Amino acid sequence: MKQVLVTGGAGFIGSHLCERLLKEGYGVVCMDNYFTGRKRNVLHLMESRNFELIRHDVTFPYYVEVDRIFNLACPASPVHYQFDPVSTVKTSISGAINMLGLAKRVHARILQASTSEVYGDPSVHPQTEDYWGNVNPVGLRSCYDEGKRCAETLFMDYYRQHGVDIRIIRIFNTYGPRMRPDDGRVISNFIVQALRGEDLTVYGDGSQTRSFQYVDDLVEGMVRMMDAENFIGPVNIGNPGEFTMLELAELVIRLTGSTSRIIFRPLPPDDPRQRRPDITLARSRLNGWQPLVPLEEGLRPTIDYFSQIITNPD
Repeated sequence: MKQVLVTGGAGFIGSHLCERLLKEGYGVVCMDNYFTGRKRNVLHLMESRNFELIRHDVTFPYYVEVDRIFNLACPASPVHYQFDPVSTVKTSISGAINMLGLAKRVHARILQASTSEVYGDPSVHPQTEDYWGNVNPVGLRSCYDEGKRCAETLFMDYYRQHGVDIRIIRIFNTYGPRMRPDDGRVISNFIVQALRGEDLTVYGDGSQTRSFQYVDDLVEGMVRMMDAENFIGPVNIGNPGEFTMLELAELVIRLTGSTSRIIFRPLPPDDPRQRRPDITLARSRLNGWQPLVPLEEGLRPTIDYFSQIITNPD
């Protein structure tokens, strides 16, 4: 049985990945410091004798014998990564160094969960992997954007200098059950506001766009990338379907049956105007991978989850 370490494993994405890996017969070590992750996300996995939950901060070295490492540890929403920006940078950079060092010692394959934020406010649309980005290095979002960019640098240098078996994916906006209601992301914001009958807050004029990927599609892409041979990335994993913020707000109101209104607020600094992945490379190198869940179909179980969370919080 192959052993897998998932850092940030009790988080939104990490918990879904742990669940998938257990179903495929892996032994899973789930590491989390619970800054944004929650034990409730993985409690149902504790029944498996192949699952181990470890409380640990990835900025400190960790020693374990594993065959594969998924490095997901890092707060990913502006509310959380701007709360302690220095810690965010340390998580991306020190965390990458610690996990790469572990992979080097035990000869494990390691995947870095990078982000579409490495493209910043893109001047190329849609974004391809060879685009270097348009990132503000001294802005409020820089702790996350530049932290992830530096993590990619570290992964490539460990590959070139030490021969570490790496994989890099760039995750575009992802949603689904187990998102936190207070994470400040647009889908969770809209759903929570609609369910509570509050006004939906749209920043700017609502014409800025995002491409939304259901979590099951992301996990499938992550697993395929980890299994890929002779391909290290980076590769975009996202849904190229593009929606304006106004379209999303109207869709959430319709699906929740809410009487909420839409109100407008000033656009936050460095907020990208457009975000859409070019997934040509993923399709060609990951056995035809492509997202399968349309936005409306994925929003329904997400809304159901938030309905339960709002009535039964932690």
